[in-house]
Amino acid sequence: MPKEPDILKIVKEDILRILGETKKEVLLDSIKAEIKVSPSFVSQAIKGLEEENQILVRKNFIRLTKDGQNKAKDIVKKHLVLENYFKRTKNEEEAHKMTDILEHYVSEEVIKNIKKLSTFKQRGVPLTELELYKENLITDILIPNSKLFERMVSMGIHPGEKIRIMYKTPDGFVVNVSRKKIALGKDIAKKIKVLE
Repeated sequence: MPKEPDILKIVKEDILRILGETKKEVLLDSIKAEIKVSPSFVSQAIKGLEEENQILVRKNFIRLTKDGQNKAKDIVKKHLVLENYFKRTKNEEEAHKMTDILEHYVSEEVIKNIKKLSTFKQRGVPLTELELYKENLITDILIPNSKLFERMVSMGIHPGEKIRIMYKTPDGFVVNVSRKKIALGKDIAKKIKVLE
């Protein structure tokens, strides 16, 4: 589970994305209904976005400021890149769910890598087939469980990221990803696809 400040950041980004997608004033209650966290987090996020001059709240409506429009545009673009990428291998609901998780964790470099990955026809090979020390891009993670997918993303394991097997263990592998060493079981490693 993300830490409290991380949750606040995620809620702020979700509010900006929702407003950026609608491009008009939105009823405050509809924002609160769409974002599935406690109302106190939504209230804190709204207050923070107001203080940052990203949104304006009048009566029961919320809308983007000029600064907010620019930030929302970037968030929506990132969301669309990820969702379109996942739609190649997943149904629309799964693609949307995975995008909602991943969009808050990835850098612009990863987004650029995902755009590159979208041009490849191949879907990759299992991580278990990689040679030791050879760095490759992750093309997909074939894990339908959104909680496990979110856990992997929070560790830095996601499409567009570079990964390298440092050594094999009797039960799996130790990989280097996002400047971290992480132990993976064989079953999980098989579900991570990488470019050959």
